[in-house]
Amino acid sequence: MNHTTAPHGLRVLTTALAALTLAIAGAQSTYASPGEQSCPTTAELFATDNTAVITDPDDPRLDTRLTRFGHEVRAIIRAHGARPGASELLDGVFWSTDLKQATFERSREFDVNRVGRDGLHHIAGVIAKEYGQEAVLTFRCLPRTSPETDAVEIEVPGVTPGDLRAALLADAEAREKLGGGSVTLDGRLILIAPVADLPLAKRFTAVLGADWNEAQVRYGDREFVS
Repeated sequence: MNHTTAPHGLRVLTTALAALTLAIAGAQSTYASPGEQSCPTTAELFATDNTAVITDPDDPRLDTRLTRFGHEVRAIIRAHGARPGASELLDGVFWSTDLKQATFERSREFDVNRVGRDGLHHIAGVIAKEYGQEAVLTFRCLPRTSPETDAVEIEVPGVTPGDLRAALLADAEAREKLGGGSVTLDGRLILIAPVADLPLAKRFTAVLGADWNEAQVRYGDREFVS
């Protein structure tokens, strides 16, 4: 061995190993563990300004785009120290145990960044009070192993509000435990359910005709803030 070149080769190897170690560490911090998707936002709020019970899927109130409401909620988020992100229209279908039938709701999902648990709770409470809502749903994204994690957010394409309504009417267990869900305008089902009900949610999406292999599953903490 040429002793004048060996130290250089060793330095190259050491540098390469160090770079590989940093790359692996970066990948581990960027990507979630198998079966768990990384979150594009810190937290989410699901809210509406509607206070009526709507049982007719053709009700014209379900066509609103909630544009003004969207601007107002984003202003509330900003005014209370968080950073609003994107917002998306949703068509919700829920089961009413009192009415014994499906109810419908046009709502919005709001991404919220730079917010903690208490701040998110406070913002949701302000929105609930301002718009006379019984509750505002929040979902704070967390690692699956976090002691605060109690729920999953499932997003899967290929579903319509009509599909969701029919499946709820046909499945008593899903009605009782899942309560309902929402569908984006481009046909993505969004379900937020307790972690323990993940197998039920997976079965329910199959009933809807959605492909579970295309589902995104995120873990976190959900709260209904009144």
